[in-house]
Amino acid sequence: MHLIDLGLVDYRMALEEQRRAHAKVAARELSAALIVCSHYPVITIGRSAKPGSLLLTKREYAGRGIGVIEADRGGDVTYHGPGQVTAYPIFPMAAFGYDLHAYLRWLESAVISVLDEQGITACRMAGSTGVWVAERKIASIGIAVKRWVSFHGVSIVMKQSELENFSLIRPCGSNTPMTSIETELRRSVSRRSITSSLIRSLSYDHCQAAASGRGY
Repeated sequence: MHLIDLGLVDYRMALEEQRRAHAKVAARELSAALIVCSHYPVITIGRSAKPGSLLLTKREYAGRGIGVIEADRGGDVTYHGPGQVTAYPIFPMAAFGYDLHAYLRWLESAVISVLDEQGITACRMAGSTGVWVAERKIASIGIAVKRWVSFHGVSIVMKQSELENFSLIRPCGSNTPMTSIETELRRSVSRRSITSSLIRSLSYDHCQAAASGRGY
């Protein structure tokens, strides 16, 4: 698996990196790739966005230093910021029998494993995609698939300071309360530790092993 850690990066630059990696995986020049990063403040609008998910105008968001970008992923509206860890797996869907629901469940399992390592008990929510701690959402997932290779992915809220900006949208089109790793642990955590754990959980070898035994 080809690993790319972009650090803190503009969303558009990360999207271009995804497209380059996607082309190589689709052409079988790479077996798989994983991009990890954090973003400067930005709201992304997915293909299933509902009217009313944005609570401010684009000019008002810009006044707060937050960009607004339409994204070619599934899902509704979400926020990305420096206090989150985002991962974009560029994986062939053959590993999941071309079952996108199975892939989504595997992504959720990977995040639940990361949080478990931190001492946080997380779960799925029936009928919704993402990861929750009780009724509070801690990770958002939105994917796209072209030529049976995935892109876009998962974002975990790490820093408590990020929660204020989530109040400026209806995350994933709902009024679900958001939480963060720091909020749940009541202490600070490092990006390095969360990123390392997420890379392990999302490794392509782990993906193939889980998929072959349907361990998600």
